[in-house]
Amino acid sequence: MMIRTRFAPSPTGFLHIGGVRTALFSWAYARKHGGSFVLRIEDTDLERSTPESVQAILDGMHWVGLDYDEGPFYQTQRFDRYKEVIQQLLASGHAYYCYCSKEELDALRTEQEARGEKPRYDRRWRPEAGKTLPAVPEGIQPVVRFKTPLDGVVAWDDLVKGRIEIANGELDDLIIARPDGSPTYNFCVVVDDWDMNITHVIRGDDHVNNTPRQINILQALGAPLPHYAHLPMILNADGQKMSKRRDAVSVVDYAAQGILPEALLNYLARLGWGHGDDEFFNMTQFVEWFSLEAVSPSPSRFDREKFLWVNQQHMKAADNSRLAQLIAPQLAERGLNTAAPDLATVVALVKERARDLNELAQQCDYFYQRRQPTAEEVAKHFDDAARARILAFGQTLASLTEWNSEAIHALFKPFCAEQGIKMGQLGMPLRVAVCGSTQTPSVDAVLALIGREEVLKRIEESCAA
Repeated sequence: MMIRTRFAPSPTGFLHIGGVRTALFSWAYARKHGGSFVLRIEDTDLERSTPESVQAILDGMHWVGLDYDEGPFYQTQRFDRYKEVIQQLLASGHAYYCYCSKEELDALRTEQEARGEKPRYDRRWRPEAGKTLPAVPEGIQPVVRFKTPLDGVVAWDDLVKGRIEIANGELDDLIIARPDGSPTYNFCVVVDDWDMNITHVIRGDDHVNNTPRQINILQALGAPLPHYAHLPMILNADGQKMSKRRDAVSVVDYAAQGILPEALLNYLARLGWGHGDDEFFNMTQFVEWFSLEAVSPSPSRFDREKFLWVNQQHMKAADNSRLAQLIAPQLAERGLNTAAPDLATVVALVKERARDLNELAQQCDYFYQRRQPTAEEVAKHFDDAARARILAFGQTLASLTEWNSEAIHALFKPFCAEQGIKMGQLGMPLRVAVCGSTQTPSVDAVLALIGREEVLKRIEESCAA
């Protein structure tokens, strides 16, 4: 059997990280088994679906690097097919027209709630042997309802949650076509999964209640049932469902925060799935290790600190030229010319300290302009005696015949001995003078990269201030 999975987001907003994890697991399962991964855009909600949201989904999938083999398919382009299958269900007696008005349904709900009953459609228009249906009212466009079996249970062996059984008595007769003839979500999903030969439906566990309805429709159509795997919810650090108001949940948010896409996928993979104690891995390793049996049915919590640690590991492993290309626009926006020193060389020196690309850009900027040190740093490290020492060291630097980190480093020990000071009494004020910050890598390497002319200029300007 050719494994076929799908990711089927609704374009009613941004691409949510929960959706990205669903796409990741579906993609990995198909890749692991040499199958196909399909992208389907479920845009039947015409009021809320927007072209901008569709583009956000496509851009997000491209950014994280989840390539799909087929699609994107759009449900709004398949309405003729849905209407054809609805007619098939009507002809076979598995669906029927319901002429209840909104007012009737509202009144029915009110009566049921007053009696303490679960609100549900009372099947008054459902045809049964020996039953007389009401007269068809004028001016009412009917909906089409699926004829849910009245007894028995719907059961499936969920590949994450295990055996699930739901009584048909808990289900109502689902509307599969609205008064205007447009098909509804649960029905479109069934037809799509059938037509696209989806073998494994991997999705969030908020869809568990949809599954028995979809299975009943598939069985009425004589269609094969896919395997279902419902993934656990992602919670925030407080154990609450992640929301845009409180948490970063959009792929766009993480891109803006300077997160590498491979780091986001790495971290999302570990939310609900694991491979021993492995925390840091690439997608080739993930596909090799992945199995639905290793997915936990329990919700996972998003740990911001662990997430940033994962991102930091990926930054350390990333190509320096690539990182330089990613942060160059930020530095350009600040008016900095990063032609010299070479930005990739600067990145190689400072990236160990950065947890995201924004921090990396911040830690590179003083190579291209001297920062204004904080009043606290000046007060702590740059008094009159320090200024005098830095000016004297500047003269020593100016005498170097070769400008490199080794030559600069060789000056420190004899200069400190001559001045009767410790290295910290030279290094810290030197950093403040040249970089405007005490938080830098090895000062000799920093000075070597900034260059002789610029270093001497900054020493003179800072000591004259």
